[in-house]
Amino acid sequence: MIALRQLALQRGTQPLFEEAELTLHHGHKAGIVGPNGAGKSSLFKLLLGELTPDQGQIELSGGQRIAHMAQEIEALDRSILDYVLDGDVELRRTELALEEARQHNDAHREAELHGELEALDGYSAPARAAQLLVGLGFSQPQLDQPLSAFSGGWRMRVNLARTLFMPSDLLLLDEPTNHLDLDALLWLEQWLIRYPGTLLLISHDRDFLDAVCDHIVHFDRRRLVLYRGNYSTYERTRAEKLAQQQAEATKQQARREEIERFVARFRAKATKARQAQSRLKMLERMETIAVAHVDSPFHFTLPSSDKTSHPLLVLDQATLGYDKPLLNDVKLTLLPGQRIGLLGPNGAGKSTLIKSLTGELPVLGGKRVAGEHLAIGYFAQHQLEGLDLSSTPFIHVQRLSPKASEQEIRNFLGGFGFKGDDAFGEVGRFSGGEKARLALALVAWQKPNLLLLDEPTNHLDLEMREALTEALAGFEGTVIIVSHDRHLLRATVDEFWRVADGTVAPFDGDLEDYRAWLKARLESERREARTDKTAENTPALDRKAARRAAAELREKLRPLKRERDKAERDMTQVSDELVAVEEQLGDAELYTDASRKDELTTLLARQGELKTRLAALEQTWLDAEEALEQLEAELTAD
Repeated sequence: MIALRQLALQRGTQPLFEEAELTLHHGHKAGIVGPNGAGKSSLFKLLLGELTPDQGQIELSGGQRIAHMAQEIEALDRSILDYVLDGDVELRRTELALEEARQHNDAHREAELHGELEALDGYSAPARAAQLLVGLGFSQPQLDQPLSAFSGGWRMRVNLARTLFMPSDLLLLDEPTNHLDLDALLWLEQWLIRYPGTLLLISHDRDFLDAVCDHIVHFDRRRLVLYRGNYSTYERTRAEKLAQQQAEATKQQARREEIERFVARFRAKATKARQAQSRLKMLERMETIAVAHVDSPFHFTLPSSDKTSHPLLVLDQATLGYDKPLLNDVKLTLLPGQRIGLLGPNGAGKSTLIKSLTGELPVLGGKRVAGEHLAIGYFAQHQLEGLDLSSTPFIHVQRLSPKASEQEIRNFLGGFGFKGDDAFGEVGRFSGGEKARLALALVAWQKPNLLLLDEPTNHLDLEMREALTEALAGFEGTVIIVSHDRHLLRATVDEFWRVADGTVAPFDGDLEDYRAWLKARLESERREARTDKTAENTPALDRKAARRAAAELREKLRPLKRERDKAERDMTQVSDELVAVEEQLGDAELYTDASRKDELTTLLARQGELKTRLAALEQTWLDAEEALEQLEAELTAD
């Protein structure tokens, strides 16, 4: 249990908590929400003992093992697999002690440590660590590469894997999705749902919070308010509270009218595609969402260029990539008003496509033809690195438009949260979120007619994400977005394109369809590694061809059944041998008789081999059984 009693904390001159109360029980999964600077990360530091409250008490019970994801990571020469394994300190201590016992020929101590290693699930540790890394987007060959070989974003993924690998009763995650693509995010979502301990999660991704959390802790006016349910439930409950406050009535009405205009803009398009229908359902919730965020400090628009071209941009049989082709024969035409979300597995080429559209990355073959009045607004994470750290937001905008008035610039920056003196603050002292807001502001100021956004929500809090969602909904130009924020995608795009297997093509479906496609793709890849794969999507030309296809499918069942049955027989054999070995290891004299040291070492080694072999056979049996079930379902359908 976690209990905060009358907690008070002040950082510098700013009070973060005043008489804050919070109680969370074991197994709760709580999302932590609130504006940047409210004290969310400070709460983690209090729980970790890195900060001491000015007043009140913190009680932790029911397990003290805390796993926390560090925000910085050194560029070590250690392999990423070993780095993740290092996260289990007790495991590494036991392995080191076992090696020392072997060197000192201490058979009794060696036997004890083998028992400890088994209790720590140490024999399966490399496989578990590898599974975490692969789930977060690394390939098998990369697992042996040094940490220093990866960029900062990928190192953070390694750091996340290490955190998840740590044995813990309480898991503290601060923005774990910032450096993930949609595929890795979906994998992490499922992992956290299965996590058995208590979870405190700081995140600005509403869909992620909805899927993972059963409680929401809201930082509200230096107090902590606990809501039961996921993020959507919190929004509805908070909206009801705010609706009762008459002082907010005027603001709420204005926001309702904005959302009604937003809904009206897209209602006519709702019959055009399946994803538009799901989007309309989401839009019907927007009034409640608006009320829940009525006190947001952010509100801005994204003006579009007065001139446009038809088409705006064309790629004709283009080959895209860096030194080597990644996407081939890309044919696309961007028209005014299109709103496109890019989907695709990690590394498939989504960012490559975006950079090629900007012209920053020249095409390797084919043509890129820009319209006469094309005006591109491009946002990617490297834009933050290009900001002048010694300058201010005001000067950044003034450099773009020297003739703009001071009041015009200040009014514009105020919508992005740079109010008053904040417009003249030094960028070098800004947080990641503030820099991201400034980079977005600079894109908006230039009035593009084609917006290319590559993960625009990284570092943005929930309030800023809502403001961006509404601004994009009102943008009159063309939009292409790569994002792991599913709420943003649902609210702002009308169609999806899938980037996969070296191609770019329209995707006929919504995000749930993409999740299903991705799952099927991963299952297919696993099956392909074991058996030859027949051609897919072969049209059934006639009844005879259909019967032949069914016969072929039945034929495919036979080797899978043989594989499953063989695995089952081998499991029985290995289990029997393991029982026999463990019976021998139960002989007390084996650990005290120095003359039997070699016998003990041999038996312990054999025990480890048999356990590893048994685990592999069990996985083979499960995979074969799963493949059989799927093929049998296909046969039944035929």
